[in-house]
Amino acid sequence: MLNNFLAFSTLVSIWFSLLASLVTLYGAIRFWIKHSKKIVSITPLKRYPTITIVVPAHNEELVIAKTTKGILDLNYPASKIEVLLCADNCQDKTAAEMRKAVDMPEYRYRNVQIIERQGSGGKAGVLNDALEIAQGEYICVYDADALPEQNALYFLVKKVLENPSRYMATFGRNKTRNAKQNFLTRCINQEVIVSQRIQHVGVWNLFKIGRIPGTNFIINTEYVRSIGGWQQGALTEDTEISFRIMEDGYLIALAYNSEAFEQEPEHLRDYYYQRLRWAKGNYQVVINNFKHLFDMSNWRVKLETFYLTCVFFWFNLAVVLSDIIFFVDLGCVVARFFNPKIPIIFAMDSNLLLMQLLLINWLLMILLYVTQINLALATQYGQATSDQIWLALGSYFTYSQLFIAISIQAVCSVIRDKIFKRDGSKWVKTKRFAD
Repeated sequence: MLNNFLAFSTLVSIWFSLLASLVTLYGAIRFWIKHSKKIVSITPLKRYPTITIVVPAHNEELVIAKTTKGILDLNYPASKIEVLLCADNCQDKTAAEMRKAVDMPEYRYRNVQIIERQGSGGKAGVLNDALEIAQGEYICVYDADALPEQNALYFLVKKVLENPSRYMATFGRNKTRNAKQNFLTRCINQEVIVSQRIQHVGVWNLFKIGRIPGTNFIINTEYVRSIGGWQQGALTEDTEISFRIMEDGYLIALAYNSEAFEQEPEHLRDYYYQRLRWAKGNYQVVINNFKHLFDMSNWRVKLETFYLTCVFFWFNLAVVLSDIIFFVDLGCVVARFFNPKIPIIFAMDSNLLLMQLLLINWLLMILLYVTQINLALATQYGQATSDQIWLALGSYFTYSQLFIAISIQAVCSVIRDKIFKRDGSKWVKTKRFAD
């Protein structure tokens, strides 16, 4: 009886996850059909608000100089940019590399401060320290490895000026800087493209829900001060502040033409611990905001809470159960070659129809996974190739399955942190590479 219940629950859960993915995909397709016909031009803005660009950096000597130059070369009036380069508890030459870049003749008279910080709170702590001294109307954040495209800031500001009283923040898209390095970075590249060009775009187009990423965004300075800044110790301070913006009835607008190039992990260990930190942070945010499903919060907060709850708890559990059913039954089939009396545990009392539906659902999951990736790649010049199709298929059975293990460990870690009152904000730094 229990095995039938688990199999049927998995079946229904997969249906709902497929439906959620199809809704997002529909919104993204509508968005790109409309915007693919638009010719983008760089025209003068009606005004140029002062922007404080904050770059939190912890032991980033390999990448910080290139990022600093990219920021100082942005297509935005130099007199309207204040740059705060924050070397946070660094034991390497991060601050020296910052000075070397800033001392170049073309940047010597720019408004740049190099802050060698010795404090706690991680990235959120850096941002809060910067918030105290920021002079800009908006704060812009770039991670130390995020190289902005020359017009990235221009497009962020252009979008926020469309409705400055409603758009409390705007965010752009991030692209993989080292996509062709190895199999892992190629898979990460596909994940990033789907996240940026399908999920973010689809949700914004249908529901006007935006999610601040960790980098390449601007946010109203006075608003951040009014809510007390970023949450200290949060592993995903970006998701946490996104909820607070929505709770206050404001929007986080998508500036889809704003792009920055991030360096992704090239080794499995670095990838695992980076995604583990993100997963823990997202689980913490979902748990902390679960109450909004039952209070008087606005519909966007409820929808976002429901969606993230489904993704991180319900749908992940469905995938785990699906894999358990598949491998248990596969093991039983193999064992029957040696002992025909061994039963197939999830045979659902020989209900062939349900077994066929479960198999079809698995095939649909694979098809939708590959379809999402290739539609996302088709919206970005030079990405849609036959090699990417085979990579997408291969990554489903390898790369995407890693997230199951990451999710399980993240949930267990969050629970242990709560029980034993541990500091869950400590994390292993992602290794950088010179490029």
